[in-house]
Amino acid sequence: MIRFLLRFLGLWILAAGFVFFVYDGTKSIAGDHLYFTTLREFWNAVNATGLPWLQTAIEGHGAQWLWDPVILSVLNAPAWLVFAILGAVLMLLGRRKKPLIGYAR
Repeated sequence: MIRFLLRFLGLWILAAGFVFFVYDGTKSIAGDHLYFTTLREFWNAVNATGLPWLQTAIEGHGAQWLWDPVILSVLNAPAWLVFAILGAVLMLLGRRKKPLIGYAR
């Protein structure tokens, strides 16, 4: 059941990555320059108060090193890339195990 849930979520997140890829592609073609929607822009469009809250929560627990190089790098990455990687990882975690052949157990 958990593997099904991981595959299901992975497929939806991968589809969201594809939607962002098409959105950025059409916006780039229409504007005659390369355009990427960053994860930060998407997060601010969905929930503007969530990002400062996350920063204070992470830095408040003593992990200042985690916010500046790690999470800011992910937030400044293209949204389609982050969603595609996250969806692919979830689908790989939820894949079915290959059956054993022969006597190897």
